[in-house]
Amino acid sequence: MTALDPTAQQLAHALYRDHHGWLQGWLRKKLGCAFDAADLVHDTYARVLAHRELSGIHEPRSYLATVAHGLMVNHLQRKDLERAYLETLAHLPASAAPSPEARALALEALQEIDTLLDGLPAAVRRAFLLCQLEGLTHAEIAARLHVSVGSVRQYIARALRQCLELAA
Repeated sequence: MTALDPTAQQLAHALYRDHHGWLQGWLRKKLGCAFDAADLVHDTYARVLAHRELSGIHEPRSYLATVAHGLMVNHLQRKDLERAYLETLAHLPASAAPSPEARALALEALQEIDTLLDGLPAAVRRAFLLCQLEGLTHAEIAARLHVSVGSVRQYIARALRQCLELAA
């Protein structure tokens, strides 16, 4: 869709006008936060407008809910990741705590890693993170995940392959 295409502009306006309030209410109910809901509504429309021919959307609420749900899951995963990082920092002595700038950089790096691992099965993600972030051995990870050491090796290799493919 280009900014000069009047038909696409009309479709986008109608999609927004007809469904914005509903989508924001739906997300607010799911998230319990009007601000996060507003951000995700914006992100949903931005994604729909960037990646979709609007005339092909036959069930707009279903389509918007699907896109918004994926964005909401990503949002909640990022919040969980940030919460876990901040909890870890809270256990450090004050003298070892990183500066606010270092915290921000670390959170950004963790979010990039999370994005690279997106789409992998939970066990693969978890094995990779246990290895990389907690420094556990393959045997320790296997015991935690109740799988074989060979499976852990495969999981970590798969996660590394995905990171390398997406980072390239």
